[in-house]
Amino acid sequence: MLGKTYLTKQASLLMKFARTTSDSDLSAKLISKAADLKAQADPMPDRDQGAAAPDVSPRRQPGT
Repeated sequence: MLGKTYLTKQASLLMKFARTTSDSDLSAKLISKAADLKAQADPMPDRDQGAAAPDVSPRRQPGT
């Protein structure tokens, strides 16, 4: 599963490319794809909230 940060960065790059091209058809397709990626990213949580890897133990406080 791709994360929100990844999808947002990809959409941003597509918008950047769309602004730099002189081909209006290509620009429209890039903008459309960027909108699709943004729509996928919007409902996702802002941060990865997945479980910690099984080999990671919680931090222990000094003195405990």
